[in-house]
Amino acid sequence: MAPWNTTLKLRLQEFAVFHHIMANSMCNIVAVLILIYLYKFGLAHLVYLYFAWMWWDLDSPYNGGYSSRYFLNLRMHTWFCQYFPLKLHTLSDLTDDQNYLIVMHPHGILGASSYHFMSNGSGLMNKFPKINFHACTLNFKFWTPLCREWLMLHGVISCSREAINNVLSDPRKGQAALLVVGGAQEALDAHPGQHVLTLKKRKGFIKAALENGASLVPCFAFGENDVFHQVSNEEGSIVRWVQTLVKNICGVSPVLFYGGFGPFMPFRTPLNTVLGAPISVTKIQNPTHEQIDQLQTLYIERLTELYGENKEKYGIDSDNNLIIR
Repeated sequence: MAPWNTTLKLRLQEFAVFHHIMANSMCNIVAVLILIYLYKFGLAHLVYLYFAWMWWDLDSPYNGGYSSRYFLNLRMHTWFCQYFPLKLHTLSDLTDDQNYLIVMHPHGILGASSYHFMSNGSGLMNKFPKINFHACTLNFKFWTPLCREWLMLHGVISCSREAINNVLSDPRKGQAALLVVGGAQEALDAHPGQHVLTLKKRKGFIKAALENGASLVPCFAFGENDVFHQVSNEEGSIVRWVQTLVKNICGVSPVLFYGGFGPFMPFRTPLNTVLGAPISVTKIQNPTHEQIDQLQTLYIERLTELYGENKEKYGIDSDNNLIIR
């Protein structure tokens, strides 16, 4: 749908983004079709072997996966980051003598900014060569044949409590889990120019950091809410009521959106992800509600400061403040 005179460089960038979108939406259908094709054309033994492997490998998404430097450095990831462009800005170093829980905001619709942590397209792993990054995603994605291996080869793991605790408690240190805590609820508030975060009731990540003594790292993705335009869905509207109902049943938000060209291609909006300074956390095996609330308050303060100190650098008006629900 792009003009025919589009350069090869731009075509490759579009291909990389299209691949990412399809991998998150159509991957399960394609994978099943591949297995059916193999089964029907005399290669059933490969299908049986694969499912035997999948059964044997069921625990991998909860135990750190098996990221591959080769896959993390595929040229396609660089094309993806060049599309917007997607850039990373770090305010502090991450040393390999501790583990980290990186918490990203906002979720947005595409979640493009999390791409930093599932590839080396933006040079993250060149900046922190001794840190092993693990982006967290929904459990059901690891029940999809073939796609589950593609995710884990890029360091992606389950967002379950078990998987996050296994990373944060790893005695080898230098492990980092990325969690986008706003999730499906926050996606419903992803409108250009707005920064509404679902955070006040999200305390599981705070507890995980305390139980494992892992440093909390606030991370804000400027521009994430601008890559798509979402239809009007104000609180109290019929659209929002239906979206919330589906989200409560399925755990996924049925957002209605459009992009730059074609319904699924995002706008080429500059994305600037700012990785803040780690918040040191003392390990507490059984943290109390008061200790959890205290750390959450500190985290929100640091996140708000991070947003306030950087928003004007990346095109946000000085009076555009965070709304934290």
